[in-house]
Amino acid sequence: MEREDFLKDLKDAKRQWDFIIIGGGATGLGIAVDAATRGYSTLLLEQSDFAKATSARSTKLVHGGVRYLQKGDVALVREALRERGYLRRNAPHLVKNQRFIIGNYKWWEKPFYTLGLTFYDLLSGGMSLGRSLPMSRTRVIKSIPQIVRTNLKGGVVYHDGQFDDSRLAINLMQTAVENGAKVINYVKVIQLLKSADGQVSGIVARDELEGVNFTVDG
Repeated sequence: MEREDFLKDLKDAKRQWDFIIIGGGATGLGIAVDAATRGYSTLLLEQSDFAKATSARSTKLVHGGVRYLQKGDVALVREALRERGYLRRNAPHLVKNQRFIIGNYKWWEKPFYTLGLTFYDLLSGGMSLGRSLPMSRTRVIKSIPQIVRTNLKGGVVYHDGQFDDSRLAINLMQTAVENGAKVINYVKVIQLLKSADGQVSGIVARDELEGVNFTVDG
C-alpha cells in the first residue's frame, strides 16, 4: 500500500487498534514485532526517519554488559549474554564476532582480567562468541602496533558482538509489516485522547508532509 493510500485509510476508517506505538526507533520497532507476531492489530507512527535519534547513536556493539560484571550484577550480565546470543542466531547477517584486547600494565591485571572474562564466557553458556585468553606482550604489540609500550606486561583478548543498527531497524520494520502491522513515518502524535474513566482511548496525529491532523482510535 502506498503512503497516500495508507494515510487516507487511516484517516477515514473508524478502526480500533490493539496497539498504537509512538516512535520508530529500536524499542518501538521491537514492540511492533512482538505485538504483531502475537496477533494484535498494531499501528506504529514515527514523526521523522526510522531509528533517527537514539537508535542511530548506538555503540554498534552487541555486548553482554561486561562492565556490569565488575559491579557484581551477574543476573543482568547473564540476561544480556543470552540476548546477544539470540540476536546472533536470529540475524547472523547483521551480527559478527568482534575481538577486543585489553592491555595490561600491572602484574596482577593479566590473571585478574583472564579470570573475570573467562567467567564472562561461562555465563554465555552455549552462545559464547569465543574464548577469552591471556596474550604475551609481543602478541599484543603485533596486534596493536600503536599501543603504549611503556610498562606493558601483556594483555587479555575477549569477544563480543558488533552489529549494523540501521539494517536491524529495517529488518524489524519488515518483520512487523510481514506480520500485519501498519508502520508509517512522518506522522507525529500530538495528543493522547482519554475516555471518561481516564484511560487512553486514542491519539491525535499530524501528517508532517501534508500538515493535516487526524484522530486514531485505540
